[in-house]
Amino acid sequence: MKILFIGGTGIISTACTELAVARGLEVTLLNRSQRSPVPGTRTIAADVSVPGAAAQALAGATWDAVVDFIAFNPRDVEARLGLFRDKVGQYVFISSASAYQKPLTHYLITESTPLANPLWDYSRNKIACEERLMGAYREEGFPFTTIRPSLTYSDWIVPLAVNSWLKGYTAIDRMRRGLPVIIPGDGLSLWTITHNSDFAKGLVGLLGHAGAIGHAFHITSEEALTWNQIYAMTAEAAGVPSPRFVHIASDFITACIPAMTGTLLGDKSHSAVFDNSKIRRFVPDFVATTRYRDGIARTVSWFDADASRRQIDLEACADWDRLIVAYGRGLDSAAKEFRPADAQAR
Repeated sequence: MKILFIGGTGIISTACTELAVARGLEVTLLNRSQRSPVPGTRTIAADVSVPGAAAQALAGATWDAVVDFIAFNPRDVEARLGLFRDKVGQYVFISSASAYQKPLTHYLITESTPLANPLWDYSRNKIACEERLMGAYREEGFPFTTIRPSLTYSDWIVPLAVNSWLKGYTAIDRMRRGLPVIIPGDGLSLWTITHNSDFAKGLVGLLGHAGAIGHAFHITSEEALTWNQIYAMTAEAAGVPSPRFVHIASDFITACIPAMTGTLLGDKSHSAVFDNSKIRRFVPDFVATTRYRDGIARTVSWFDADASRRQIDLEACADWDRLIVAYGRGLDSAAKEFRPADAQAR
């Protein structure tokens, strides 16, 4: 099969590219060529966001499947429709499991769970993309498949609820230096974290699958852990026996750091437990085999192998420190306000 990955060198897409090549697929990457390509692939250098650039680069080409990792709004999807009408057997749109209903009305998420997220523009844009593709499928038979990943990490990502995403060693560094690390809420929400190598099994298994046209799938692990467990396993992998965790209510966090509203109140403060029976029906050999305890140990080892990888997000650290101080003051104020009158007198 001739496969085109738009992107192909990111957190999720790198694992998908590697597995597709390993399974003998002919893989071409369309990107700006700013990262080293995966061995065994061909790269077409073009910025898909520049009008006309991708059309010129792809002129005359047809594909059995196109996987689009970097379409984020309806304008992007409209441009892809223009690029690939009558030129692709299957267009795979990478959406997001954050598009599912917030808050949930049923704890177990299936592909039929409603799509509605009033708290995160990113998620609402993904929903709008899905709706546009469904319209194109109904009106003109455009052959799309939607995939909704949840929180997916790699050997170089530390997927904690409060951490720097691209400088993930920041939280590990704080643990190792005895500094407090923030867990949202009471840490008892259940969350599903998926290693990118497991996600790749489901995605690659769907490529060229005629029965998947018009369908949506999520592809996740089935290991549901509390945030307390996730943080504890991360600390264990980092060799920190007694980490300092601070539990802070999510709405307090976002009041102090509004930029976290979408990713926290619109996503990680809710429980996320997924039913993967649909992807298993379509890809019978799909199974997620990387437990978080094992995956995060690989991640910590990756950072420890090279000091240049251990970058610290100083701005994020400063925000967290201010947040922790503000929370402590709030606790002190509440303790004084609600202290019994006789205790105050003493």
